[in-house]
Amino acid sequence: MSTVCHNCSHHEFLGVECAWPAPTCREGAVPRRQRIVSWSIKAIAAVSLLVALSQFGQAGYIHAKAWLAQTLISQAWHKTLAGASQVKPWPWADTWPVARLSVPARGVELYVLAGSQGRSLAFGPGHVFGTADPGAAGNSVIGGHRDTHFAFLEWVQAGEAVEVEMPTGEVAVYRITDQRVVDKSDTGVLASPPDTHRLTLVTCYPFDALRAGGPLRYVVTAEQPGASETL
Repeated sequence: MSTVCHNCSHHEFLGVECAWPAPTCREGAVPRRQRIVSWSIKAIAAVSLLVALSQFGQAGYIHAKAWLAQTLISQAWHKTLAGASQVKPWPWADTWPVARLSVPARGVELYVLAGSQGRSLAFGPGHVFGTADPGAAGNSVIGGHRDTHFAFLEWVQAGEAVEVEMPTGEVAVYRITDQRVVDKSDTGVLASPPDTHRLTLVTCYPFDALRAGGPLRYVVTAEQPGASETL
């Protein structure tokens, strides 16, 4: 014997109660299996939302940490300009700012840190120990990550200016003269010919590689023109 859903506007139709149920009939009319499937979908959606929010939260934390690090490095650099030496941006840091590098044509301004180890490169480009100090005579080599601080190297052109502010407050001006790809074992980029005033910027290559640490390096060379030349 068939039953009738008295709160609905339609009676039994093709053996299905409340084929077009009113809202008050839907709870009793939906089969148990369908309710379970519906609940499962909602649960999966809720879990997915929580995961997404967690990822956004983690990304926000990373950005906040990067912003704070740059603020602390900036403060350390200003203390350096005031006469202090090897000012650590935070007490447990194993690096300190040694120069400020700018590329006006690209809107780039970066603090160069001492050392090119991974911990330093996470916060900015790093000066390779054993090469000339940034802005000094010789060949100063600075490394950076291709997907963060040195991503702009993909777009620089010959003739563009690179400025290096030294701890004394003086600014050395270089002009880009060469861009090339070399093997990571090529130590020629570290060479310092006599009477050289060179700045060598190095990053991984290619720029769109899925994995870091491949065998190739992108090298941008800039030479310091005569002291009398101005921008």
